[in-house]
Amino acid sequence: MSKTIELAQHLEKLHINNMYKSDFYWTWDKTDEELDAIFTVADALRDLRERNKSTRIFDSGLGISIFRDNSTRTRFSFASACNLLGLEVQDLDEKKSQIAHGETVRETANMVSFMADVIGIRDDMFIGEGHKYQKTFMDAVKEGYRDGILEQQPTLVNLQCDVDHPTQCMADMLHIIHHFGGVENLKGKKLAMTWAYSPSYGKPLSVPQGVIGLMTRFGMNVVLAHPEGYDVMPEVEDIARKNAAATGGSYQKAATMEEAFADADIVYPKSWAPFAAMEERTKLYQAGDQAGIDALEQKLLAQNAEHKGWTCSEDMMKRTRNGSALYLHCLPADITGLSCPEGEVDNSVFDRYLVPLYKQASYKPYVIAAMILMSKVKDPVSALMAMDAAGKRKLF
Repeated sequence: MSKTIELAQHLEKLHINNMYKSDFYWTWDKTDEELDAIFTVADALRDLRERNKSTRIFDSGLGISIFRDNSTRTRFSFASACNLLGLEVQDLDEKKSQIAHGETVRETANMVSFMADVIGIRDDMFIGEGHKYQKTFMDAVKEGYRDGILEQQPTLVNLQCDVDHPTQCMADMLHIIHHFGGVENLKGKKLAMTWAYSPSYGKPLSVPQGVIGLMTRFGMNVVLAHPEGYDVMPEVEDIARKNAAATGGSYQKAATMEEAFADADIVYPKSWAPFAAMEERTKLYQAGDQAGIDALEQKLLAQNAEHKGWTCSEDMMKRTRNGSALYLHCLPADITGLSCPEGEVDNSVFDRYLVPLYKQASYKPYVIAAMILMSKVKDPVSALMAMDAAGKRKLF
């Protein structure tokens, strides 16, 4: 029996009917079994790919990608996921569209969705705006389908908003599951999600928020650490506390990186901007106050520079469990002595974890493909079994 068939049999036991024709906004919108389904299908698709099996569930159709912020890994992961399932990707470049001439979000949504099956959107730069844009876009798509403008209703994959980065955090979680040999081995593991110094400003909060909103669902002891003033959204912290209480894990705050790293099994040191500053930035953006934005940037860069000790150094890693915690980063990292004079992580630490980091990133295309498949296929169990029996992807 192949690994894919075993995974399909596990999938058959899960209650996942609500995933068909559903959008993927935030991980905490999904049940434990629905998250399990994404991990299961991602592993099955990877197994099929490794065995050179065709995984095309479409013979035509579009995956529309809309990146309102720069991206390498997520952009190519979305394109790879769509291609894996048989969709062609069309990227909406807003600079080449009519948006600058007054085209509304609702108009754009319908105009780009003809023959589209999935929409992937990244909009992470402005607090209160990213998720709202995604919701407005998809509401317009649903209206277009109801009104007969669109012959099918595309579904959404959130490729990062101001609140959550579900494709990244789900890929991180799948990497953790495989690293520790299964979900059953995660209970009681300590994960340190910590702020780290960066010589740049304005990094989104969605990764740390996504991490604490997801990892607390697996019975782990999750610690969030940051300098004073670098808070994340309080409502996401509330979700983390509720998750921890429900799973027998814990969610705690630490005032120093040293405390967070102590006996940690997993560390995730990454820079982000203060929630309050990002709210201020959004207001300046809405007011068209570029001078105000420039002044805020200088203020935040100076504030970051006060905390250069928050870096993942060799000494900091020695504080972790047996000095060998699993190091995670969503990439690209600010690497001390390589990409910048002082940054989030020492070059020697980063270089030592290079292979695991690339493996971490490699799960993202399969996670995205699983999200698409679960939203577009009514009977995913039969689909996986058919793929397992299908011919080769490479014919020669």
